[in-house]
Amino acid sequence: MGSSTYPFVPADFEIPSVLETESYRLRMLTINDLVKDFDAVISSSEKLKEIWPDSTWPSGLTLEENLIDLGWHQREFTKRRSFAYTVVALDETKVLGCVYINPTIKKDHDAEVYLWARTSEHKTDLTDEQLMTTVENWVAQEWPFLKPAFPGKKIPWDVWNQLEEAKR
Repeated sequence: MGSSTYPFVPADFEIPSVLETESYRLRMLTINDLVKDFDAVISSSEKLKEIWPDSTWPSGLTLEENLIDLGWHQREFTKRRSFAYTVVALDETKVLGCVYINPTIKKDHDAEVYLWARTSEHKTDLTDEQLMTTVENWVAQEWPFLKPAFPGKKIPWDVWNQLEEAKR
């Protein structure tokens, strides 16, 4: 995941708090999502290795480590440095996935967007591809980015890893 000079978004930009569809809701990921998020992450661990192929996460993840991760995501969100959204069922009983909007160091891009839908949801109406379409449209319509990147989705990992970094 990338980094950039602060601020990541303009000071007057109103961060979208919720995106709701007929089947699910995106909202800020917080420490209050700990147990449901942990269950979603652990049950989708093989899939997550495809999202971040150079990472070992979530292998060996403990509930305590997940709490630390969620606290970090929540703080970064409130500081406007990166934005982690949980994808939850409309009744809030289950975490269905996550969406991460992060700064980037890659030249010609102004954000990196990662997402995943829980493995068990692929049997229902929420696949990575469906979530990708929703998120791609949302980012284009509601966010201030001109050239967001979707590494591993719209840009293959081998291409992404070779992209030039912006000069600092």
